Amino acid sequence: MTACADRDYLLHALLDDELDAANAAACEAHLKSCAGCAAEYERLRALREMLADPALRHPAPEGLRARIEAALPQQMPAAPPAPPSRFAWAALGAGLSAAASVALVLTTEQPAAPGIEQQVVASHVRSLLASHLVDVVTSDQHVVKPWFNGRIDFAPPTPDLKAQGFPLAGGRLDYIGGRVVPAIVYHRRLHTINLFAWPEKGPDKPATAQYEGYNLRHWQQGGLDFWAVSDVSQGDLALFEKEFEVAH
Repeated sequence: MTACADRDYLLHALLDDELDAANAAACEAHLKSCAGCAAEYERLRALREMLADPALRHPAPEGLRARIEAALPQQMPAAPPAPPSRFAWAALGAGLSAAASVALVLTTEQPAAPGIEQQVVASHVRSLLASHLVDVVTSDQHVVKPWFNGRIDFAPPTPDLKAQGFPLAGGRLDYIGGRVVPAIVYHRRLHTINLFAWPEKGPDKPATAQYEGYNLRHWQQGGLDFWAVSDVSQGDLALFEKEFEVAH
């Protein structure tokens, strides 16, 4: 009677205490129902105990280390380092000067903060890649809008535009422009539209933009800035803005 072929390596891992709690419990349960694996586990345990017997260990003879060291070739003393030449000093000075220049550039030229367009597109892409498109999944605007209450300090409109070809999919929280903002999610056929909103501030931005292949649509209404981003055409985004403004 032999152990199961797919359990053999698990027996070794169980014996060496290398399994996590779940796999160890599963393996121990299997041993209770499989005589072949149980016999193999006992054989391995007995072999381990036998190999751990101190009587099997034989100390090295006295003087072995000394004989080995005597047989090794003697190392020659290292030659003292030569003093650096005038060329080496010049190269060192040039290197230090270049390093100082780089340090000065790094400390005086800080990268500019990403623009709103870049942040909006990054949030849109992140929501698609991380499978975190919505926190509240519903097409009911009377569920999405109250969900934002207490999570942000303003109430964004969340109209359902299914009849206009832009069904509401839900909402989530995101982070843009140094603050937590709502993301209201719509669909356009097989495409996703993320609509971000926050209280209006500063000068108005252009109505349309494009960044890294994504189209953006910006407008202001009811004291709020709105940014819609998607891979649909600018025509579809313009229609979405029109229908949103009418429903709002």
